Amino acid sequence: MTERQTGRTAQQTADVVILGAGPAGLTLGNLLRAAGIDCVVLERADPEHVRTRARAGFLAANTVRVLDRHGLADGLHRHGKPHGTCEFRTEDGSFRLDYGALGRRELHTVYPQQDLVTDLLTHYLAAGGRIAFETEARAVEGIDGPAPTVTVRDAEGRPGRWRARYVAGCDGRHGAARRSLPPDTRRYHRDHGVSWLALLAEAPPSMDAVGYAMHPEGFAGHMARTADVTRYYLQCPPGTPADAWSEERIRTALDRRLRADEHGPLHHGRILHRSVVHLESDVLDRLRYGSLLLAGDAASLPAPAAAKGANLAVLEAELLAEALIDELQRGDARALDGYSARCLTHIWRAQEFAHWMIQLLHSPVGPGSGAAVGPVVGPAVGPAVGAQAGPAEESFFHEAMRRSRVESLRTSRTHQDWFAENYVGI
Repeated sequence: MTERQTGRTAQQTADVVILGAGPAGLTLGNLLRAAGIDCVVLERADPEHVRTRARAGFLAANTVRVLDRHGLADGLHRHGKPHGTCEFRTEDGSFRLDYGALGRRELHTVYPQQDLVTDLLTHYLAAGGRIAFETEARAVEGIDGPAPTVTVRDAEGRPGRWRARYVAGCDGRHGAARRSLPPDTRRYHRDHGVSWLALLAEAPPSMDAVGYAMHPEGFAGHMARTADVTRYYLQCPPGTPADAWSEERIRTALDRRLRADEHGPLHHGRILHRSVVHLESDVLDRLRYGSLLLAGDAASLPAPAAAKGANLAVLEAELLAEALIDELQRGDARALDGYSARCLTHIWRAQEFAHWMIQLLHSPVGPGSGAAVGPVVGPAVGPAVGAQAGPAEESFFHEAMRRSRVESLRTSRTHQDWFAENYVGI
């Protein structure tokens, strides 16, 4: 099937139908194809959008190992850059952590997700993999039986159906896989109450480290993407439209929060892309529902404070591929039966660390602002035992705890080793 072919109105079949051509779906497709499993990827976007949609850019050491094992790492080895340093800029001073020399001494590889997806797609098509672009999955039916069906609609609005033995839902938390789950499905969700203005700037990196800045006006982040493009983050009030801030306001906020007057000027350039990311965490209680299995953002959504999303997706895709190969080729369903539990162990570890990072990086914020609530002014006597603390007392307590965490990370080698292992680990 060529890149531009889409789903036909007649029913078609595959052993495994994969929904979504992101890191999870394309990794899974490559692994199943290499094992001789008949599969097809259904993707609602066109090829150009798939190849260019900007997402994360930090690949964990385990992700590189997975891709290496299956011959999918040529591009990242040619163009990716090893990275192992964080710099924290705070109101109490700044410090750096060479996390690549701490903990398990593992590095990240900086490689934009759109480049990884392009590599995976190119490899999949070159191996004869089937993919239907501009084909929107509408629903997955019959997941309790041995032959589920995916109903689709192509770019011209024509309906179609794909019949499979298994369906792999890799189409995100708003995709057809999640919409097709039983009504009693349990979902664990946490709204962290924090939003970021996410920016891609046509500018070289301004520092040789990942930059995390904690400032009374809110968090700011600096992450290299390529030699000419930098990812910046600015905390903004929840509900802020992506286009609400002018480029001048963005530059001023970045300079102030990243303390350019103390650490040197930032490279500013044309903003290539902007969006608002609201920090949420989301996990399903299990990832298998009969013949429907979930991976990537369809399985869980970690808040982006710790760059875990794409790395979880690749790990889950390998586990799911191994399980499906065992069942379809050898009739051994044990790995498939244990798929959900194995993935959730990694997912909850990633969620816990992302939650810890959110609390480390963000001061308590006032309603509708983006600025930290100031300390309590008054007698140094707390409320009576058993009384409910007010907002000011809660804010002060939260901020004092946050600054204590930062100080421990600055001074404790044990804490630094823990940070490094969890920052890169998955």
